[in-house]
Amino acid sequence: MGDAPLTDVNQMAHAFMELFKENYWKPFHLKLEANPKLKQRVPSFLQHHDNMVIYFGRTHIAVEYLGSEFEDEPTGTYPINVKAFDFSTRETNLLEKIVGFNLGSTMDFAMELPVYSDDLILASQAGWEKLFELDWNHSAEEAVFGFNLSLPTPAVGEFCRLVNAKFFDANENGLITRRIQWVDFFPIELVEGDGETDEISIPTQNWGALAKKDAETNLPLQSDYRFQKLPLINEFVELWGNSETTEPQITQFLAEDRNNFILTMRFGARAIEAEALCEWQSEFRKNIKPDFFIVNTNGYADIVEFKLPDIGKSLVVGRENRETFGAWLQGYIAQTRVYSEFFDDPNNRKWFEEKYGFKVFKPRRYLVVGRRADFEPEQWRSIAADYRDIELLNFDDLVDGVKVQFYM
Repeated sequence: MGDAPLTDVNQMAHAFMELFKENYWKPFHLKLEANPKLKQRVPSFLQHHDNMVIYFGRTHIAVEYLGSEFEDEPTGTYPINVKAFDFSTRETNLLEKIVGFNLGSTMDFAMELPVYSDDLILASQAGWEKLFELDWNHSAEEAVFGFNLSLPTPAVGEFCRLVNAKFFDANENGLITRRIQWVDFFPIELVEGDGETDEISIPTQNWGALAKKDAETNLPLQSDYRFQKLPLINEFVELWGNSETTEPQITQFLAEDRNNFILTMRFGARAIEAEALCEWQSEFRKNIKPDFFIVNTNGYADIVEFKLPDIGKSLVVGRENRETFGAWLQGYIAQTRVYSEFFDDPNNRKWFEEKYGFKVFKPRRYLVVGRRADFEPEQWRSIAADYRDIELLNFDDLVDGVKVQFYM
């Protein structure tokens, strides 16, 4: 049993971490060291816990783990990045504070969170409508779905765990997504003090047994390749479904190793290279950095550039039978033309191949921008046909071009 006064949130976090290290992490790592094979099964974020968030409530302290499920063990020392939030000063549903929004349920009660929940998906009415509009594939998720439900509350005095849970809402900016990879709720007893300082009592007697059991954890993952990948496509849709998402956030998502398949499958490529810097060798010009090179099976690469799906401008302008792309889109197309000019120079091509290990010559350029609903398909294709060596795709076509291959 540990006791700590409620003062500054960082002091609270430090005091809790000391208890956690001694009573949970120590037995957890001792078991892993005694059984090295377990390390291959236990999620990486549990083993290295380099990113955590601690939430203080009135009935529980929640510990949320962030990071990769599977990665090589880091070498040397690594910092533990901990953030802490204090919600203990008022009565509230701690899970709602962690999620960041409520679901607007018409029910006047909330269910209790089970001791263990995995693959839970809950959405507000606005969230479900937005997911439907985005053609989000619910059949890709082997999950428990909830409709018109309030967020469950952690049961007082009980430990509970939530693994791989997703929550959706929507506003004028689009889809709002909150994914919880892994969060544990540890019960506490809050003792009110003199009005300025309260005290929490933290039962730790069961942490050691929990830690040893967790050292044998096998994170639930689908064995079938299709059902491993389709949820990642959903994550991609969730990301660009919000108008506040930036271009770098989109490209960084696609550049992650686990998400490479989205571009390789869509373009029939064997590999991708993100943001490869191209330095001019024969003339003084500003260096360029295309979003992606997609390396084809013949060893030559094409170029993919991303703009936002929520453009807020007219893609097509002009009178009937004289339509053309808007000036802003033509500017993007002109930008990609510079990429071709770079590889017209044999000195640039030689330098690039020596640096990156693949060839680029007369590359096909792809520009991904907008949504399917932003234009009439025949009109779009008619105008796009006037542009040589560039293909324009919208985000819906990009996603559908990958999903369809899982159902062939």
